[in-house]
Amino acid sequence: MAISVGDKLPEVTLVKATENGPEQVNSSEYFAGKKVALFSVPGAFTPTCSARHLPGYVEKSEELKAKGVDEIVATAVNDAFVMGAWKASAGANDITMLADGNGDFAEAVGLTMDGSGFGMGKRGQRYSMVIEDGVVTELNVEAPGDFSVSSAEHMLGQL
Repeated sequence: MAISVGDKLPEVTLVKATENGPEQVNSSEYFAGKKVALFSVPGAFTPTCSARHLPGYVEKSEELKAKGVDEIVATAVNDAFVMGAWKASAGANDITMLADGNGDFAEAVGLTMDGSGFGMGKRGQRYSMVIEDGVVTELNVEAPGDFSVSSAEHMLGQL
């Protein structure tokens, strides 16, 4: 069952891509005490993710922060090295990359997809959420192949 508005995030380990290398973080501790705009993509460097999804959050980062967001987080079922390279190549300095290499977070929130037909295996769906002190206050899950409700622009309208 997928996570819903009002639910607390599940406790899993994610890996933060940092300048000093991968750093493990506990989701319940990491999201405590702050307001986070999180978006999930099926994969770093994939077409829509790189051409539209991440750039939208980079472009709108100041506006999101002006509306009370403390941190903007991107997650994908990729390793921290890939997420770090994606951040660097996109100039996404204001975005925190949390790698979900084994898909544990995607599985725990019930938002997985099967990308086997594209050689990608199990991945996280395209979605966004606003998290306040570890609790989901907004959730926007895309229909397969769509990109609209998980955009930075849509989230700005919700804040």
